[in-house]
Amino acid sequence: MNRHDVPPELTNLLMEFTVSVLVERPEDILAYAAKYFTNLHEQRSASTNGGSQQNVENDEAIYSDEDEPEPPPPTRFNRRKSVFAEHYDPAEDEDDEAHRIIHPKSDEQREILAMAVKNILLFRSLDASQMQDVLDAMFERRVVPNEIVIQQGDDGDYFYVIQSGTYNIFVRNPTTGDNMNVGKYENHGSFGELALLYNQPRAATIQATTDGSLWAMNRQTFRRIVLKSAHKKRVVYEKLLESVPMLSSLNAYERMNLCDALMPKEFKEGDCIIKQGDSADGMYFLEDGTVSIRVRSEGSEEEKEISRFTNGTYFGELSLITHKPRAASVYACSDVKTAFLDVEAFERLLGNCVEIMKRNITHYEEQLVAILGSTNISDLR
Repeated sequence: MNRHDVPPELTNLLMEFTVSVLVERPEDILAYAAKYFTNLHEQRSASTNGGSQQNVENDEAIYSDEDEPEPPPPTRFNRRKSVFAEHYDPAEDEDDEAHRIIHPKSDEQREILAMAVKNILLFRSLDASQMQDVLDAMFERRVVPNEIVIQQGDDGDYFYVIQSGTYNIFVRNPTTGDNMNVGKYENHGSFGELALLYNQPRAATIQATTDGSLWAMNRQTFRRIVLKSAHKKRVVYEKLLESVPMLSSLNAYERMNLCDALMPKEFKEGDCIIKQGDSADGMYFLEDGTVSIRVRSEGSEEEKEISRFTNGTYFGELSLITHKPRAASVYACSDVKTAFLDVEAFERLLGNCVEIMKRNITHYEEQLVAILGSTNISDLR
């Protein structure tokens, strides 16, 4: 069986169940699984039959993926109580400018928001255009002390990025029903993504303890940007990796994991991508453009080009294999798009390919002998 034989619904179900187990930590996982899937089946049956619509608060309307709700008033956030989050298949979602949500912001607000979201893990794989969509789609919500931002057990409605303020995190004790304070956010961070990603109820309650400001994005927009971008990234990177002979030893599952670990990095013509002598932080797969590989012999400031790489090739792996500093510099000869694999992911995912990479070291050394008269890459450190 290859991965294309695995129904997407199975992957989603197992992911959702795993998250639920990690949140609830049941003593008897088998009994918990039986109850979990029974309740899930009843929930979906009720939703399919229209029963779930009876529980919607009177002042809210059920909206489809095609109907983006208007942002709520600044003084009031409606919260849906028991509408099971809709299924979303990024492969079936066509790009449509009509779906794009734009909340106007000043240049100062955009700059503040960009700083707030730049280190959020969920957004690391987004390209520049997708990040602009994120900035456009978020709107500001101000909170006051003791205000409940999200309530454990509610359906996911919004994802939040903190601009300012302090927020306590409470989780309900399943035995006593009491809320336990398990942590807090202070002036930075984000929350609310798990319920949106995995169609699960809120796993915790978040309560403001001070005046504060949040940036919010609604469920449909969040899923469309984050999930669709992840899907598009995987499709692009699968095609890229299929063109790399070294990776033919990976099975489909390993190649899929590698796609998910890659991060886009773009460079302008003339940029130095790797500097000879620096410590290695990862390797690069060249998606588009041309790069120049240059080395500098000891005691010389002049760099000599030993090779050029173009689409479908990779570079930067040598230092990861030898555990030595970068043996050459790499420059962009044009605008370049790469897929970057950090050192931790390299060691975790490419163990099967290291022996193949080691064979290429001989080829590198032959090039260096011809150009510089050196017989060992390590001489160039």
